[in-house]
Amino acid sequence: MKYAIVECGGKQYKAVEGSMIDVDLLTQDPGNEIALDQVLLLVDGDQISVGTPSVKSANVKAKVVDHVKGPKLIVFKYRPKKRIRVKTGHRQQYTRLLIESISVE
Repeated sequence: MKYAIVECGGKQYKAVEGSMIDVDLLTQDPGNEIALDQVLLLVDGDQISVGTPSVKSANVKAKVVDHVKGPKLIVFKYRPKKRIRVKTGHRQQYTRLLIESISVE
């Protein structure tokens, strides 16, 4: 199985060819192709390439599928005996990427 660990927006994701990953919101429009150049680890069967800090000549091509929202998180702040009750919600926005190819030049 061929996969890579890529860095996008300061976070690390496992990219497998043909699968989808959700990364933090990108400014790209759906349908655009992007290249993830920060490949930290590349595994191709028994061959493992570890970058210092990234693998040179490794490239991951992905296609922007959609912009989605994550699950709703409830934030409830409460202080007993002080009449302070604050309830807010939050939904993080993500960009869904389809990993098309993992290549080594």
